[in-house]
Amino acid sequence: MSSDPSWHGIPAAPGTDEDTPVFVISVAAQLAGLHAQTLRTYDRLGLVSPGRSPGGGRRYSARDITLLRQVQRLSQEEGISLSAIKRIIELEQHVDLLGAKVAELSERLAEAHEQLAAAHAAAESAAAAVHASYRHDLVPVKPQSTALVIWRPRPRR
Repeated sequence: MSSDPSWHGIPAAPGTDEDTPVFVISVAAQLAGLHAQTLRTYDRLGLVSPGRSPGGGRRYSARDITLLRQVQRLSQEEGISLSAIKRIIELEQHVDLLGAKVAELSERLAEAHEQLAAAHAAAESAAAAVHASYRHDLVPVKPQSTALVIWRPRPRR
């Protein structure tokens, strides 16, 4: 649910969010600044797909109304065709889906890194325990020398 009671200047009913289909076509048309027939055309073309009431009537959400405003702006102010606008909307939705997938995969990768770090720490601990359990009395271990040896070749005869 949105913390802001209105979403992009569209009034929200109590207990709803920007995806809740609550506006009938006449109210949605007025909020979007369009004619109701334009909304029906956009629905038929697949530009904006409102929810449906149990009786089959269209119900628009605040997000749908924002999208209607965007379609109108792109069409009227930018001169973009409706088919091009539909493709833009599809690509934006695809980008949103990919962004959600990237976020999900990033989260899974972080979890895998944490598991790998835990496994590495457990392996280090196990190796340290094995090394500590060596019986040095059975296998003598010579301390390593830190002496420096200088090698000089023999002179040739």
